[in-house]
Amino acid sequence: MKPGIDYIGISTPFYCNDGKGHFLFHKRSKNCRDEHGKWDPGSGQLEFGLTPEENVLKEVEEEYGCKGVIQKRLPAHSIFRELDGCKTHWIAIPFFILVNPEEVKNNEPEKIEELEWFALDQLPKPLHTGFHFTFTKFIKDFENISTQTS
Repeated sequence: MKPGIDYIGISTPFYCNDGKGHFLFHKRSKNCRDEHGKWDPGSGQLEFGLTPEENVLKEVEEEYGCKGVIQKRLPAHSIFRELDGCKTHWIAIPFFILVNPEEVKNNEPEKIEELEWFALDQLPKPLHTGFHFTFTKFIKDFENISTQTS
């Protein structure tokens, strides 16, 4: 059975930022589950036995090789997509995470083609559809985080 397809998947997306208005994105490789070549801030399926907070910090470290500090959690929401003719349903529990850019590295080179920092007014394209949905829905929260200083 596949999460998001055969049953509702639960993910903990993360929006790593440097506290100075820049957000970390990676370009998804052909080895990712879906959305190859799209830019994604990062996410992970919620693992059994972990809280969303524990899960998101574990995923940041797994993908970007660094520790993070939770700044804010956005409200949980459904993301409905259709990929390759298949409907998907995920519940996203997203977090803004403060990281030190000097500690960030590509810790999953088989899944991540590139890592780059972007300001909100210069986001890369094409964006992962799940992120695009959340960004559009919570743009004010992204703007507020981007104007805060660490």
